[in-house]
Amino acid sequence: TYPLASFFHLFFRTSAILVYLLCDVISSRFIVCMVTIILLLSCDFWTVKNVSGRLLVGLRWWNQVDEDGRSHWMFESRKSDGVSKISAAESRLFWLGLIVCPIFWVIFVFSTIFSFNIKWLVVVIMGLVLQWANLYGYVRCKVGGKSSLRNMAKSYLMQVRIASQDHLPARQQH
Repeated sequence: TYPLASFFHLFFRTSAILVYLLCDVISSRFIVCMVTIILLLSCDFWTVKNVSGRLLVGLRWWNQVDEDGRSHWMFESRKSDGVSKISAAESRLFWLGLIVCPIFWVIFVFSTIFSFNIKWLVVVIMGLVLQWANLYGYVRCKVGGKSSLRNMAKSYLMQVRIASQDHLPARQQH
């Protein structure tokens, strides 16, 4: 198990949210709060992408540029027969943090727009983009780098449809 990776997986992302919520109490200077939040978000992005994803769930993603200058996104998952076993608790913690925190940033984007507090818009959009990028990358790793989310949803719906038809009573013929 990796308690330090688990701690930092949640530390930077929750710290950025807490600093955003409490910045009026922490400091009256906008720039200090903005820089602190952006630094925490950057540390979170790097930590989740490069450390906690590999250790806690055995996934990683990156961008590779070939000789022609074309960008290729790579999505990888560790083989199940690997030496290192993945803890179910750490895996749940990873996915919970990865999914819940971007929801907060979505709420912050809307609250910033509706409250006309435009000076914070860049900060909350940055929080949303950085955390969404990690979420998207790891979901792609989990479902397979080659398959699209749309294909996964279609196959799931087809399985549900087939399963529900199997449970329907047979039509009686008279």
